[in-house]
Amino acid sequence: MLLLLLTLVLTVGATAQQTTQAKNPQTLWIQNGERQIYGVLNRPQQSQARMPLVIVSHGFNGSHHFAKDYFEPLAEMGYMTYAFDFPCGSLRSRSDSNTMNMSILDEQSDLCAIVQYFRSQPYVDQDRIILIGESQGGLVSALAAAKMPHEVSRLVLIYPALCIPDNWNARYPRLEDIPDTTRLWNVPMGRRFFEEVRDLKVFDSIRAFRRPVLIIQGDADGIVSMDDSRRAVQIYEDARLHVIPGAGHGFKPHERAEAIRQIRSFL
Repeated sequence: MLLLLLTLVLTVGATAQQTTQAKNPQTLWIQNGERQIYGVLNRPQQSQARMPLVIVSHGFNGSHHFAKDYFEPLAEMGYMTYAFDFPCGSLRSRSDSNTMNMSILDEQSDLCAIVQYFRSQPYVDQDRIILIGESQGGLVSALAAAKMPHEVSRLVLIYPALCIPDNWNARYPRLEDIPDTTRLWNVPMGRRFFEEVRDLKVFDSIRAFRRPVLIIQGDADGIVSMDDSRRAVQIYEDARLHVIPGAGHGFKPHERAEAIRQIRSFL
């Protein structure tokens, strides 16, 4: 059974421009080389000179919208939240909706560029930049944190799809088995996605991040195996796993509320 994929090589010199849609949140575009990344930045009403920041990465074919549940509870704790659309990560992406160019490595690079951008901003507490990633965004967040182990202070993985390489390698065991176009839930994906993940050793890579990690997953997840999350907890130096009984891949409102309570406690 093919599991997966719900819904970031660092490029130097990330820049941004921002416009205010309303008082809160603000539209914020961040540039990674030639890639333009659309996102929104939510700030607490009572802002301080330098504030901690949470960067939220969506899953396969998702968007920044899923992160809005985090805005209010994190703002109450004094955290800014940045949610964005991965270029080519979704048919609904405001950054780039061409999913034929979807790439885990590009998404890792994008997330690293976002972290670097915010580290250059005078209103951000550089010592408190947290990543939250859901599903495929969880895999990307884990890889980005491992790439930037001193720049990311904490990591939260929501039913992380650490299984992506193994799943697709099982589906396409040889390079010649990979078609030009693969459709997952009617989302077209090009050959590059599957060629790049063939040699991606997720569990060897993520151990480079040695700061606190929280993994949240439901024990009824039919997409991502609990075994991968348990394995990750054993690999990370400082990690905990919170299991939500009966929750699947994608939380219901009361399950999302429980996850947010766990994140508040973790932070």
